[in-house]
Amino acid sequence: MSASDQDQTADIPEPTGLTPRQARTVRIAVGSVLLVGMASVLAIRLGERTSVLVVGVYGLAMIICGLSIELSRNGRTRLATWLLVADVLAAITGDWLLP
Repeated sequence: MSASDQDQTADIPEPTGLTPRQARTVRIAVGSVLLVGMASVLAIRLGERTSVLVVGVYGLAMIICGLSIELSRNGRTRLATWLLVADVLAAITGDWLLP
């Protein structure tokens, strides 16, 4: 290896951030935590005898969390992230707006 080759390799920065495998693992963990959180809120709402619409919103949110976990397992981490964000926002908004 010549001196010019060493200079070129020294200028290339190492990649930062998560590897794809780490990103999938993080999304699966976040989806699982949200799924358990939605299940606990659903159990609380069932105990309070609130509207069936609110219970339906949390049930649908749990299904979407499971779907995002499966998307992450298949390598669609960006789509899973956007789906999780939209899911949490929709569940919070639905709980707040619905009677």
